[in-house]
Amino acid sequence: MDIISWNVNGLNAISKKSFFESIKKMNPDILCLQETKIQDKKALEILVPLANYFIYCNSAEKKGYSGTALLCKNKPIKLTIVNEDKEGRIICAEYSNFYLVNVYVPNSGQQLERLNYRKIWDANFLSYLKTLEKTKPVIACGDFNVAHQPIDLKNDKANYNKTAGYTQIEIDGMQNLLNAGFVDSFRYFHPTKIAYTFWSYRFNARAKNIGWRIDYFLVSKSLIGDIKEIEILSDYYGSDHCPISLKIDYR
Repeated sequence: MDIISWNVNGLNAISKKSFFESIKKMNPDILCLQETKIQDKKALEILVPLANYFIYCNSAEKKGYSGTALLCKNKPIKLTIVNEDKEGRIICAEYSNFYLVNVYVPNSGQQLERLNYRKIWDANFLSYLKTLEKTKPVIACGDFNVAHQPIDLKNDKANYNKTAGYTQIEIDGMQNLLNAGFVDSFRYFHPTKIAYTFWSYRFNARAKNIGWRIDYFLVSKSLIGDIKEIEILSDYYGSDHCPISLKIDYR
C-alpha cells in the first residue's frame, strides 16, 4: 500500500497547476491532503477527476482556512471526521491492521500568538492517538508544523524560539509523541539525511533549498517492520510543500 501525504496550500489553487498530473503519476492507494482551504462541497467538485477514489473531506468553519481531505481506492472499515475545534484538521480511516490519521496541526502564528493553544492541541492529539492505539496500531501523517531537530531546517539557530514551527514548546510536542512510542519513520530509515518538505515562497527559498522538514509519517513501533519505503518527493511542485510517501505491507 502506497500512502501519499501532501499539504497542497489551497486545493483550488493547486488544481489549476499540475496537481492531477502529479497524482496520476504517483498513483497512491491513499492520498492525504492538508490545508485544502475550501468547503467540502467545493472540494468534492474539484476532485471529480479522481473518480477512482472514495473521497472524504473535513473543512474548517472559517472559509479559506485549514481543512483536510482523504482519498482512498479501497473503502475503509470506518471513517471518522474529527472537527471539535471547527478547523477541519483530522480525518481518521480505519483499516484491517491500522488506523490512518490525516492531520494538519495548527500553526503557532507569525507572532506566536497561538503557541499556548498549540501546546494544548498537541497534548490532546497525543491522547487521541494513544486511545486509537489501544485497539490497533496507528499511522499519523500530515503537516505537523514543527521541525523536530536542527537537521530538520536550514537555519536552526536563527529560528529557534523565534519562529513558529521551531520553538521549544513545539519541539517538546513532537518529542512527546516519540516518547509515547510513535516513530518518525523518515528519520528512522534516514538518520542523517538532510531533506526538507516545505520552502517559503519568499526569497527563492526552494531553488536555494532553504527549507524545513515539517511533514511526517509517524507510526506505531509495531508497524516499523512492515514499512518498505519512505520518501520525500521534492520533485513535485504546485505548493510550498512537497508530497511525502510511505509504502507499507498491507494485510
